[in-house]
Order: sequence, then structure tokens, then C-alpha cells
Amino acid sequence: MLAYVIFFSYLCTRKINVSMFDNLSERLERSFKILKGEGRITEINIAETVKDIRKALLEADVNYKTAKQFTDQVKEKALGQNVMTSVRPGQLMVKITHDELAALMGGEAQEVNLKGNPAVILMSGLQGSGKTTFASKLANWLQTKKNKRVMLVACDVYRPAAIEQLRVLGEQINAKVFSGENLSPALSSREGEQKDPVKIAQAAIAEAKRLGYDVVIVDTAGRLAVDEQMMNEIAAIKEAITPSETLFVVDAMTGQDAVNTAKEFNDRLDFDGVVLTKLDGDARGGAALSIRSVVNKPIKFIGTGEKMEALDVFHPARMADRILGMGDVVSLVERAQEQYDEAEARRISKKIAKNQFDFNDFIGQLNQIKKMGSMKDLMSMIPGMDKALKGVEVSDDAFKPIEAMINSMTPAERANPGLLNGSRKNRIAKGAGVTIVELNRFLKQFEQTSKMMRKVQQMSFKRR
Repeated sequence: MLAYVIFFSYLCTRKINVSMFDNLSERLERSFKILKGEGRITEINIAETVKDIRKALLEADVNYKTAKQFTDQVKEKALGQNVMTSVRPGQLMVKITHDELAALMGGEAQEVNLKGNPAVILMSGLQGSGKTTFASKLANWLQTKKNKRVMLVACDVYRPAAIEQLRVLGEQINAKVFSGENLSPALSSREGEQKDPVKIAQAAIAEAKRLGYDVVIVDTAGRLAVDEQMMNEIAAIKEAITPSETLFVVDAMTGQDAVNTAKEFNDRLDFDGVVLTKLDGDARGGAALSIRSVVNKPIKFIGTGEKMEALDVFHPARMADRILGMGDVVSLVERAQEQYDEAEARRISKKIAKNQFDFNDFIGQLNQIKKMGSMKDLMSMIPGMDKALKGVEVSDDAFKPIEAMINSMTPAERANPGLLNGSRKNRIAKGAGVTIVELNRFLKQFEQTSKMMRKVQQMSFKRR
């Protein structure tokens, strides 16, 4: 909590990127303001609002047919509904639009199917969509959240860099990686079998079963565009290993191209679910809103950053909240609970009460927040924060100046902020590569927020 308040104060002095659904959120908000009248929503007073909602969706790169069906359903649900005296027509339209957005994206969250011994998950998608990174993120998620033993399989035999990338990522998360080099002499006796993705996948599953692994994730080759060779190869892999789950990984930044590619893959593979990567980028959101209605397959996971922990189960209702600027407090709390350390919280609370909170404690709080995900993603989960920080750029690099300033302090200075006099400040500013003005601004924010947190804590004790 303390680190968040200081961090948000600090952010207001920086420049920041627009997040994925910002433009769509603003357009929808303007659309709801168009709606006027009291008592009932009629075809006359809703016409302009529905037209503007459809235009907003099309500008967000939503499939035209999907946008039209969506607005027709919103209009049908809204027409003739009585507006309670405590609810304005625009507010009722927000509720109807929210429910329809959630339904459009699938309604309920659906996790990955882990049937089998071992369960086999086949990855598919174009080159550059983030398949290899997602495979590693999914392995990490299964290991940490589901307590599963996971083996990663490198079946992209055309790009040595892809195999090496999977090895490196596997080492980061302590997951075993199986490749063509692991084939036994008996299995690879014929020339070229180390380059045969079907043989590699089959051998990996046999090895995983022998060693008692719970899940095998098969990373496959992609191309820059859909082609017959690619489709034949992945179809052959699927037929040979009969996976319990086939996932299509798509870059959300590609908009309608992502939806078209998903349809082509689904026609050939009949995959089980979609993974949207790079949702922390500047995508307009069209893929997330269109893909379910076009291929009739659920979005199961979303990638929200480069870190191995930056992976979430896709919750349509929560995403609808974020699109409409309502935030996603549930997901934020879930992430905070994952990092919560009760003993550490008690220790910090005592130090705040005694006015002993120092820079060592602060840097620990920053590290906890960093583990929760990208700053842009976290900010989008807080209701109203998009408006409060409009025009401000939230970047993970925003922590670096603070960390540099604290790391430029001596151990004694970090433990006792009161030691910082003029000469010490000059040394710290030079060591951190910041100006004295920037250092003093941070120190003032630190002091003011520490005082505020003591007051909050005192108020909390009084309520008990």
C-alpha cells in the first residue's frame, strides 16, 4: 500500500503510453453520454448511442459482422426497459453493454484441460506470435499455481534460435526441455529423425511418462504466414500425439489479421482455445472482442508482459470491466495475495507505527509490486486510474530512478533517512544520475507518504 501511494505520486511527473483499451473505453464513455431522456429507453433516444458504440468498436478493429451483431443485441436488450428513478438511461446502457461484452468474449473463464498421464498441450500459431514465450509462461503457471511437473518440448526444428530460446526460458523456471538432441540412438538411428517434429514429440511424451511428469507442452514451428506445409506438419503432430488441449497463440497487436489467422488454423486443427499475447501493448482490442464470435472457441489465457509471471487466466467479465473503465479489483487483489507475506506485513506495520520505516523497507515493497506484473497492467485494474493519470506514461522503467537513488545510498543512509544532509544528497544524486531537484522530490514524497500511512494506521486502530 505504502509503495503504491509513493509510486503513483512519482508517476505524475513522468510521460506514459496509452494502454490497450484506452481509446475504446473513451469512445464508449462518450457514447453513453449521448443517451438522454427519462423513464424509458426508446428506439428514438437510443439510435445515436448504438450507432456511436458500433463506430467505436469498428475503430477498435473489431470484426464488422461481430460489431453489428453486438450492437443489435445491445439495442434489443435495452429497448423498452424501464429506467428506475435512481438509475439514468446512460447507466442502464453501461450495464447492458457490460453484460453483452462479457458474453461476446465467452461469459465464463475456462482453464486448460489437463486430462491424461501425462496431459499433453500442443501450441500452434504464426512465427512471432509469442508461442515459445507463452509455452514457458504456461509451464511456470502450471508449476507454481497447479503444482505440476512440466516438460517443455522443442519441436520448432527449423529455427535453432527457437530451441535455444526454449532452453534458456526452461532454465529460468526450472523446467526440463526436451529436443531432438535428446532422442536415444535407437529412436534417431535413421537420418533426419532428430529433425522430425512428430518423432521428437512422441519420444518426449514417452520420456515424460517414464519420468513421472504431469504435463508435456509441445512448442511447434510457425511461419510468417499460413501455408500448406506448416498446416500439414502441425496437423500430423496433433494426430500422432492426440493432445488433451490444443492452443492457438495469437499476437493481439495484429488486430483483424489475428482473427482471420485464427479462423484458418481452427478450420484445419479444430483447436480448443485461444491465447492472446502482448495485451500490454498498444493494440486496439479488436482481436479480444472478435475472436470468440468468429471461431467459437474460448480465450483461455492472456499475456500481459515479458516476465514469466505475466500470464493470466482470461475472465470475460473482468475484461469487460476494464474496457468500460471500471478496473479489475478482483484480479489486482488476487495478485497482491500471491505476494502477501503476513510476517513481513506485521514487521512493516510496526516500523510505520514507530516512524522507523526506511529505504530498505521501501525497496522491498517495490520488489513486491514488480512481481505482481507490469505497471501498465496493474494501473488498468484500478478503477478511475486511467483518467487520473491520463497523459502520464506508466512504464516498468519508472522504478529505476528510485532504485538508483536508494542504491546510491550507504547502508547507514538507507536505514536512517534523517542522515541525508546536503553533501550526502549531492553524492547520491551524482551516483544515481539524477538532479538534486529529482532527489529532493522523491525524499519529500517519501516523507509525506510515511506520515500519511501513520495516520491511516492510527485510524485503523481506532476503529477496532
